[in-house]
Amino acid sequence: MPFTKFTNLDFDQIKTSIKDYLRANSNFTDFDFEGSNFSVLIDTLAYNTYITAFNSNMIVNESFLDSATLRENVVSLARNIGYVPRSRSAAQATVGFDIATSSSSSTLTLQAGLVCVGSSNETNYVFSIPEDVTTTINSGTASFDDLKIYQGTFLKKVFVVNGSVDQRFILDNSFIDSSTIVVKVKGIADTGEGREYQLATNILNLDATSEIYLLQEVQDEKYELLFGDGYFGKKLESGAVITVTYIITDGKEGNGPSKFDFSGRVVDGDGNITIPTSSITVNTSIAASNGGDIEPIESIKYFAPRIYASQHRAVTNRDYEAIIQMIYPNTESVSVVGGEELDPPQFGNVLISIKPKNGNFVSDFDKQNILAKLKDYSISGINQQIIDLKILYVEIDSAVYYNSSQVTNVNDLKTNINRVLNTYSTSNVNQFGGRFKYSKLVKTIDNVDDAISSNITRIKIRRNLNALINAPTQYELCYGNQFHINEGGFNIKSTGFTISGSTDLFYFTDVPNKNADGTLDGSGQGVLVITKDERNVDGEYLISRTLNPIGTIDYTKGEIIVNTLVITSTVKENNVIEIQAVPESNDVIGLKDLYLSFSVADSEINMVRDTITSGEQTSGVGYKSTSSYLNGELKRI
Repeated sequence: MPFTKFTNLDFDQIKTSIKDYLRANSNFTDFDFEGSNFSVLIDTLAYNTYITAFNSNMIVNESFLDSATLRENVVSLARNIGYVPRSRSAAQATVGFDIATSSSSSTLTLQAGLVCVGSSNETNYVFSIPEDVTTTINSGTASFDDLKIYQGTFLKKVFVVNGSVDQRFILDNSFIDSSTIVVKVKGIADTGEGREYQLATNILNLDATSEIYLLQEVQDEKYELLFGDGYFGKKLESGAVITVTYIITDGKEGNGPSKFDFSGRVVDGDGNITIPTSSITVNTSIAASNGGDIEPIESIKYFAPRIYASQHRAVTNRDYEAIIQMIYPNTESVSVVGGEELDPPQFGNVLISIKPKNGNFVSDFDKQNILAKLKDYSISGINQQIIDLKILYVEIDSAVYYNSSQVTNVNDLKTNINRVLNTYSTSNVNQFGGRFKYSKLVKTIDNVDDAISSNITRIKIRRNLNALINAPTQYELCYGNQFHINEGGFNIKSTGFTISGSTDLFYFTDVPNKNADGTLDGSGQGVLVITKDERNVDGEYLISRTLNPIGTIDYTKGEIIVNTLVITSTVKENNVIEIQAVPESNDVIGLKDLYLSFSVADSEINMVRDTITSGEQTSGVGYKSTSSYLNGELKRI
């Protein structure tokens, strides 16, 4: 009797199937399979079948990019479609220093390798440069300005080409920042270390004389160099010497140092080591930042097929997203909007917004580099523009009810809630095109601890207005989500600021358009006004004393326009005015180029004792209820 059920892969199921098969055989009629020694043989067969089935399943899973779990297999499968996972990236700092010397040479060279030592969180980090830097000596002083240093240790590896064997050129170290790799090849007739070879990311425009190398990740997060075959790229001659230098780094752990001590080595124009005649003070222009870890497996699975689908050309939004991640590894999230989607349309333009991994803005230097590299992938006639990041913050005001009989320390419970919310924000919300799902959030809070009985959570959305101080300026803030309209006003709240001609503190608020009888006119429009925090004897705000209307509000589109206004100072630091509104829907989306960010730090978590659940007041008398609606205050608090 043959087996016909191949889905029973559990050990007990396999064992039962073997017994059923044997019982169906007349030679084993009335045989005791449980109490005899034959049971040991059945267990052995079942165990062997189970292990074989498990291994077969794992082998099949590791053969496909979507189901593979081992990094080595994921990288190998991605390599088959031409994808190279991004390496660790070294934190970079920009420094400058002067070296006093008595050398008679006209130049001074800072040698590749260790330059400075910086510290962060009581840990020292070494910073190096991948190549020599030479400057002139003026009046006994050599100035090294705007020097970019990389966190990590500088290393060198030398290979000698042996054309008689199948040779591989594998760098011995993990944790390499591949952007710091410098490859030089010295032929038989060359001097010094030879000619520098360039990294090629594809074989387009290559010929038999192209001095290039390819890079691929291999086992244990190491890298292998590949050279031309005489058709695509110059073939190496036997006996050639390959010199490879690179920096191994701590990745994102190296971010932070801003003070450095000089530890480098300098030589004069003749190659002689030069001792500085005085101490060296290192001045920091930009603290160490942009360090990152090696690309995780999930990211490789996501981007590898998209890079392959783009075929090294930027046409669709997905093409741009994948290519920008490749050419600017510090990208956390990217938004690409075609000009035809704008109002008014800008045909032929592509607007790109990038959220870096560390920080909120891409430097002008990085913007220029990204745009220059994109030209190799873009279609003729299309203009790319990188615009500054626009962040739409989501905040919550939550009253969390808890059973006091199950809680020993309410502050610990509140800390756990904040920890879970931070995890929820980074894994589910913070991104371009992100969606804040209200029902998921409420469930997440309830599931933090069994002691939590319920929560009343209210939603706010916020944009920051970056004021140009003492300059007549117009502003436009787009929230991408419809505003809720309270006909009494105060739908818009802001932090304080001062304006030209007055020393008083003012706030933005709104007055919805109404009919003569005081009801909303249905236009979904309103007037933006600025007002002081003044009230009458009844505690009502004196909106009638505000200045003339200063702008307009489109509640339906979620847009605020501020007419020309001269702002002289702001209550918040960095010339920021925080402007909040209440969304019509509790589900908030990051529309187009808006980066959605769940700001847990600016949210309010209030712990409320649930006296009914705890049994303190079973009748409900004295139970503290929380309004599901936000306050009617003027100011943002």
